[in-house]
Amino acid sequence: MSDSRPEPVVKRSADIEYERVGAADGMSKGVLVSEADGAPNFAIRRFVLDPGATVPKHTNEVEHEQYVLSGRYVVGIGDEEYEVEAGDSLLIPAGVVHWYRNESDGEGSFLCAVPNGDDAIELVDDADA
Repeated sequence: MSDSRPEPVVKRSADIEYERVGAADGMSKGVLVSEADGAPNFAIRRFVLDPGATVPKHTNEVEHEQYVLSGRYVVGIGDEEYEVEAGDSLLIPAGVVHWYRNESDGEGSFLCAVPNGDDAIELVDDADA
């Protein structure tokens, strides 16, 4: 019987590459741990919102669990707006419209855990929301 446990992984912060998020203005993403690293179930990503950043309304096919690391910014989830800050946690269910806006002069950042696998992201027109 073979041992199917994944190998441990330690990635240093200097080894994480950040890329701009296409539809967002002022947001970047670094993948901390994912299926590519041997994680069998979840990926953890770190997002950074520059001062003045905006992320349009969109939906994802998978749920998101988020933890705010730094800053203060606004998250829209469904019909509600929430001002969040370091230490806050969020659950954004699959298929729920959400968006981000950093109105502050400082950077905001958060961790986001998602299930491995495909995730279709769909931009939502304000007329559709």
